[in-house]
Amino acid sequence: MEGKELNDPSSYRRLVGRLIYLSITRPDLAYAVHMLSQFMEKPRQPHLEAAHKVLKYIKQASGQGIFLPSTGSLQLQAFCVVNWARCRDTRRSIKGYYVLLGQAPISWKTKKQTTISRSTAEAEYHSMATTCCEIIWLKNILKDLGVKHPQPNQAVL
Repeated sequence: MEGKELNDPSSYRRLVGRLIYLSITRPDLAYAVHMLSQFMEKPRQPHLEAAHKVLKYIKQASGQGIFLPSTGSLQLQAFCVVNWARCRDTRRSIKGYYVLLGQAPISWKTKKQTTISRSTAEAEYHSMATTCCEIIWLKNILKDLGVKHPQPNQAVL
């Protein structure tokens, strides 16, 4: 990675830590914060500049966040995505999912896959499997809360 290594990485670490906390309610920040958090050990000047760009985005889009409506269906809907071999350093794919309960987002995640996929199809299967595990887990929680699902799950890749 190019760029000067930061003399005091603690300020970068504090900033990214706060962004991680903020991304709990701001799924639009999840990917950028995920990428920034990979450089916590030895951050460089370009990483700090990228973190500052995220701060500028937050300032411009301060009204963004999760809207949880009080009415609507209780049907789970899931979307998953994968970028095959996206990470330039490790050639690992980045997978992600986004789960809605009615119109309300309740679960999302982006993560670098633990293995290197040999094809786009293999990476997509990994992503779909992770998404299905999340849906099953959420259905069991909702079942424990007394919420029934008469319709089959809907998943979109």
